[in-house]
Amino acid sequence: MIRAFTLEWLKLKHYRVFWILFALYLIAQLIITNGGMFFLEWLKSKGADFDGIDPTILPIYDFPDIWQNSVWLASFVKILISFIVIVSVNNELSYNTLRQNIIDGISKREFLMSKLSLILFLAGMCTLVLFGSGLIAGFMYSHVTDLKYIFADFEFLLAYFLQLVVFCLFAFSLAMVIKKAGFAIVITMLYSLVFEPIVTSILEFAPFTRDYTAGIVKFFPIYSMEKLCGKVYESPFARYLFQEIKDYVFWYEWLIAVGWGAIFMLFITWILTKRDLKA
Repeated sequence: MIRAFTLEWLKLKHYRVFWILFALYLIAQLIITNGGMFFLEWLKSKGADFDGIDPTILPIYDFPDIWQNSVWLASFVKILISFIVIVSVNNELSYNTLRQNIIDGISKREFLMSKLSLILFLAGMCTLVLFGSGLIAGFMYSHVTDLKYIFADFEFLLAYFLQLVVFCLFAFSLAMVIKKAGFAIVITMLYSLVFEPIVTSILEFAPFTRDYTAGIVKFFPIYSMEKLCGKVYESPFARYLFQEIKDYVFWYEWLIAVGWGAIFMLFITWILTKRDLKA
């Protein structure tokens, strides 16, 4: 795995698009996860309040709430990381780099391991940055800093890592089928942001279908990934409006997400096996 990542790193370390996309993701992640207090202070400066309550006292950065809040917000920009995977894979196919590597003796398995190591690296770095920024924001704004609170609800960081890995494997799968990076990016966006959310919303909430189909939506790929960190309409911030929220990840949600990751890996392996890269 180390050799595979080294080969991948040599390809990417001087690639400007990689650094631009990665920087955009990190900036977007930091802004949306750590800009909450600035937003609340702006609301206060404009005279806003919540039934007479100062908005800046909302404990959105309190331990351990900060982990679920940050992960839910960060999941909105995960698609930027998938673009890096798509561009990386499509460069190999478009410029025949993969074919030449196979001819030079690098196996298809090593190619797969190099891309998997890239995905694990990106997911690990993003999770680490989220953890670091959460610690800083928590120590700055949290009313409790005991270790038992700091390291509670850590499962959401693990869920975020898994969500990134599985989503990038999904993008990897599309990139292996759609050889143009631009088209692959558009299809990834359309499916994950438009098509599947519309279908699952109809199946889950439409009066004429939900009695029969509400139970199957949890097996859709994007839906299962989002459930790890909370879907759009399951905001953890609702707790501050005294609404009940889901503050844990069910065991079967982990299994479904891991299952989709395994399916994507098997599909990618099958494509590599069937495709004649030396032709």
